[in-house]
Amino acid sequence: MDEKLKKTFGDNLRRLLAEHGKTQADLCRRLKVSSATASDWANGKKIPRADKLRTICAWLNCELSELLEEQTDVLAGGQSPQYYDDEVVQIVTDRLRTNPEYSVLFKASANVRPEDIDLVTKFIEKFSD
Repeated sequence: MDEKLKKTFGDNLRRLLAEHGKTQADLCRRLKVSSATASDWANGKKIPRADKLRTICAWLNCELSELLEEQTDVLAGGQSPQYYDDEVVQIVTDRLRTNPEYSVLFKASANVRPEDIDLVTKFIEKFSD
């Protein structure tokens, strides 16, 4: 199997576990695998079978591509790139991207129309006074 794919999978698995506040031990319990197996996955030595990949995706609420493809929106060291100059917007963006409870909003935002954003903005402004 392609060594680059194994490394990419391991990097993405470690990142997603961290983003969801989960550990390799949690992964072992959830998938009923040994700690050596989870370690091999996280260190990019092996990739799980398709059934285990599907279980991991469901458990971490992610797409298969988030596990198997290089993620360009994350910099070395796990930092997100600077999308905006505004510090407050950057903090909110990072919170949406990394917090499991809010990550659904971040993912959904890719399909939101500009008029929907205006409507939500007005709604938030109305109720935050």
